[in-house]
Amino acid sequence: MRKHRWAVSIFFWINGFIYANWVARLPEIQQLYGVSNAMLGTLLLCLAAGAMVAMPFSGWLTLRFGSRQITAATGIVFCMVIPLLPLITHLGLVAVLFVLVGMLNGAMDVSMNGQGVYVERMYQRPILSSFHAMFSIGMAMGAGLGAVAAHGQVGLFVHFTLGCALSLGLVLWAARHLVNDAGEKAVSAAAGSGFRLPTRAILPLGIIAFCGMTGEGSMADWSAIYMNKVVGKDVGFSALTFGVFTTAMTIGRIFGDYFTAQLGKERLLLYNSVAAIGGLSLVILWPQPWPVLTGFFLVGLGLATVVPIIYSAAGNTPGVAPSVGIAMATTVGYAGFFVGPPVIGYLSDIFTLRIGLTFSLLLFVVMLLLVRRHRFQ
Repeated sequence: MRKHRWAVSIFFWINGFIYANWVARLPEIQQLYGVSNAMLGTLLLCLAAGAMVAMPFSGWLTLRFGSRQITAATGIVFCMVIPLLPLITHLGLVAVLFVLVGMLNGAMDVSMNGQGVYVERMYQRPILSSFHAMFSIGMAMGAGLGAVAAHGQVGLFVHFTLGCALSLGLVLWAARHLVNDAGEKAVSAAAGSGFRLPTRAILPLGIIAFCGMTGEGSMADWSAIYMNKVVGKDVGFSALTFGVFTTAMTIGRIFGDYFTAQLGKERLLLYNSVAAIGGLSLVILWPQPWPVLTGFFLVGLGLATVVPIIYSAAGNTPGVAPSVGIAMATTVGYAGFFVGPPVIGYLSDIFTLRIGLTFSLLLFVVMLLLVRRHRFQ
């Protein structure tokens, strides 16, 4: 059981670590490509397209081949693709590469969370938040490495290659110790095809996840740029901004299982929504270094346990295999994770980046209202 938990934890860590490494250096990637905020938003939309194409089929793939095989395969390819980002500068090919990264990230997210639900069932107590804590730890470490690399002016290709080589070694070990989920096919026979749109029971969970993931994706992709372009700090300090956000998410997720048990899912999500609204309001209304860092920290705390709670609820829906339930919820939720950042890019080009971030703020308010109306089991 312990090896299974470590193996799944490693995949969550790697997913966050690799993603944060390149996101922390988005200002330099934007300069390398020579694109505006709107065009960068379009490229980020390609990530959304890739994920949204892959996710509805991810449940079917895990039933056909097993979440163990899909998690391992996507993890390996993900490590091999990211170093290509600074090598390809033709915008058409860059767009294709972003679609591929989105597909890999989406399928990996569904399959590794399905693995997480299986391990949670073995332990017979809430532990899914701890896996997401490992994702956030990976994000924080990746953002930290990105900040150091940016400050030291390490080349993008060298930086990404070294980070992905380390990750690939861990992936190859962890892949051997994932949960064998062959029994999921038996659930499939009773529940139907793995390719399913969200059911009435899962759709509200998906919408709440959409609001939370919009904020998570927006903070990941725009926090460093906000500090750089709006507040006026250098790229090294700006990369630190993303690290503050991910550190807050890590803290929230480390203690997430405990507070879920103590407060209940609904009350904790209400507190999360209030913290996210207050934090992002501070970022928008007071664009100075320390208020902005404080605001992003509060947003990180607020969003920390939204996704683990939603995934656990969707993955344990009666009559639905874990990866299928998660795929249904993420088909809706992940749209926010990837669609939010490009929308902010378009709004920031038309108005300002401060105005663009109000898109996420409005969705935090919607999340608060939805949580108040939904009753969690």
